[in-house]
Amino acid sequence: MSASDETIAEAQERLAAEFELFDDWMDRYQLLIDQGRKLAALPEAERTDELKVPGCQSQVWLKSAFDGERLHFRAASDAIITSGLIALLLELYSGRRPQEILATPFTLGDRIGLQAHLSPSRANGFANMVKRIKEEAALRVGA
Repeated sequence: MSASDETIAEAQERLAAEFELFDDWMDRYQLLIDQGRKLAALPEAERTDELKVPGCQSQVWLKSAFDGERLHFRAASDAIITSGLIALLLELYSGRRPQEILATPFTLGDRIGLQAHLSPSRANGFANMVKRIKEEAALRVGA
């Protein structure tokens, strides 16, 4: 399903259902790792300080592009679990209208219990990734 076929809220429900298939968090971590491996590479030249997401335990770079209607994101991390977290966020938000990004609360983390299973610094970094995506959307509203 593509971004045009479902809302962000529907995508969060679908992803939550995928995670809920696994009772064991080791299996859920493996799902995150598998998601991270699917991320398109972000060239080394684009891994600049200005694209770094602050407050992350790992290095995370998030690049956005706006085509006048939709925001598109690309990202990378130097850590495999963090790459999986980014992949989830890109699946939710890339290719969306900024208004939808801002209007839809991020509920996936709570729904699948991420806060309880990530280290405090990784959870903080994940929250900062969501915050950066929302900030990028806010810059484009009315643009």
